[in-house]
Amino acid sequence: MGKTGRENRRYSAEFKISVIMDMREHQLGYRETARKYWKVPRGKDLNYVNAVKRWERIYLEEGAEGLMKERRGRARSAGGTRKGRAPKLDKKVEEDLIAENQRLRMEIEYLKKLSALVLAEERENGKKQ
Repeated sequence: MGKTGRENRRYSAEFKISVIMDMREHQLGYRETARKYWKVPRGKDLNYVNAVKRWERIYLEEGAEGLMKERRGRARSAGGTRKGRAPKLDKKVEEDLIAENQRLRMEIEYLKKLSALVLAEERENGKKQ
């Protein structure tokens, strides 16, 4: 079941960076960091631990600028980071590709028939001699 009646917290980039820097500076673990910043009991800190892990991964991969990006919701196609199915092509490009595909298939069929005729002719000439 979903969490009804509760809003997701939004943390500023400065807060995220300070958490990660403090964790790395004092060599704290994820759980210790979560308990330090959110004052949660031992068994209830999993969501906060996951948030700290995610922030650290982003920090290591993209630097501090990565923590400033908004990452909520579905990725936009304009951002170039669209997940899942590839974006649709223009109608004209799609039609051109379909036509080229048909031409290539016809060429392959033609070459198959030609090689079959050449092979049959070679067999025929071999028998006559």
